[in-house]
Amino acid sequence: MKKPLVGALFTVLLLGAGIAPATAATGHDAAATGTVKAQIQPKVQIKPKAVNFAGTVALSNCSGSVVRTPDSQPDDPALVLSNGHCMESGFPGPGEVVFDQPSTRSFTLLNAAGSGVGTLRASKIAYGTMTDTDISVYQLTRTYAQIESSYGIKALELNTAHPVQGTAITVVSGYWKRTYACNVDGFVYRLKEGAWTWKDSVRYTSACQTIGGTSGSPVIDNATGKVVAVNNTGNEDGQRCTDNNPCEVDESGNVTVRQGINYAQETYGIVPCIGTGNKFDLSRPGCALPKP
Repeated sequence: MKKPLVGALFTVLLLGAGIAPATAATGHDAAATGTVKAQIQPKVQIKPKAVNFAGTVALSNCSGSVVRTPDSQPDDPALVLSNGHCMESGFPGPGEVVFDQPSTRSFTLLNAAGSGVGTLRASKIAYGTMTDTDISVYQLTRTYAQIESSYGIKALELNTAHPVQGTAITVVSGYWKRTYACNVDGFVYRLKEGAWTWKDSVRYTSACQTIGGTSGSPVIDNATGKVVAVNNTGNEDGQRCTDNNPCEVDESGNVTVRQGINYAQETYGIVPCIGTGNKFDLSRPGCALPKP
């Protein structure tokens, strides 16, 4: 996992600083073009939507984002997406699912420029797990309409379809106020890290050199502006299937280690599990998330 960080660094955000610590100022931020040319004459370039920090949040130890499904309503309680390993209760064990549990966790909401504009608070952890995927979804005390009225910021929309190989993406870290641009390199049948196994994970191209604190960052499709995955881990030291060194396992059981390569968990599977009023219902048709 992209290790959760201690709260001391979080003061950078609370003070509204525009410059991240020096340790976060290094790395490779490749430019994302994502330009598509129409198959007509004259050729017309379709400009991707600009990706910025609006709607992202900073947790005390991780990154996250305010998200909605296509069916979410303005008066629904808003949701925040992050990683399961970012929950304040600690890493859930293999097979463990946190469902509908009270929480008062706070989140710093960022605007397009990456400045903290307000504090949002959870009412509960609606769903969290590190089994098959690595996600946490918090329900907030405010609705989407209230957040937009107070801060002029809309939630990011969860895409409903499986990500596509080659897609230009941006990983947006609210913790560091930093973005990482690359492409979807491919998909991993099983990604194993320590005691945990994740299914059908997204592998980035090498340009996305995410670091600790970027856990929970939304992975945004540059062309649509929608969330297609949530950043969660990378192989740091070249070790095989150990903590902070995930390995890829194919359908035949063959293991591949890719040092320096980072990964995310798809989010389209969350959408069928959210019903009226933004309430998680794991019995809904199409919902395949692990159950408690």
